[in-house]
Amino acid sequence: VKLNWKVQRDMEERGHSLESIMASIEARKPDFDAFIDPQKKNADMTIEVLPTQLDEEDKKTLRVRCIQKDGVDNFNPCYIFDEGSTIEWTPAPGKLASPAPGMKLKSGKEEYFGNDVSVVEMDGSFDNIQELVYVESAMSNTKTKFFGEMTQAMLGLAEAPGSNNGTGLMQTLAAFAIRELYEKKAATAKKSKSEAAAASS
Repeated sequence: VKLNWKVQRDMEERGHSLESIMASIEARKPDFDAFIDPQKKNADMTIEVLPTQLDEEDKKTLRVRCIQKDGVDNFNPCYIFDEGSTIEWTPAPGKLASPAPGMKLKSGKEEYFGNDVSVVEMDGSFDNIQELVYVESAMSNTKTKFFGEMTQAMLGLAEAPGSNNGTGLMQTLAAFAIRELYEKKAATAKKSKSEAAAASS
């Protein structure tokens, strides 16, 4: 599905030829197999791009999963509605317009490469990014600093590929998680430096 998605995106949105896309993919595949794919079992957060489960005939719509390892220091996984519960949610069409085959979100606990993980999933796409605030209201531990920041960030990338589906949403969640972790680490380092300076004076 990642191959189909890349071919579709690069041909339709970037004007590349099928031949050049395939050549690029083949050239990078050995490095992906050797260095990228093996990292899945150790990663604290993994984004999976899969075919939709809403319509088996649909070859364009994506199902995107954000897989978050449990028990990681300074990191609390994102979830929908109720932490630890298994949730399947179809947003009300009047609040979040979605083209066929529709949209479904999921949240729950799983096992991934032997690790306990929390998964948030979006299957489908949406028509209006501003309406994503409806989904944002149902999510917790998004690492945003104010309500609406996730939707605001998505609007800022409205022209980017994936901005109307789970690829954009999950990458935005990852960006907020990285920001929060950086700020926590920086604060800890600053505190340690101040304490060391005070002890030596």
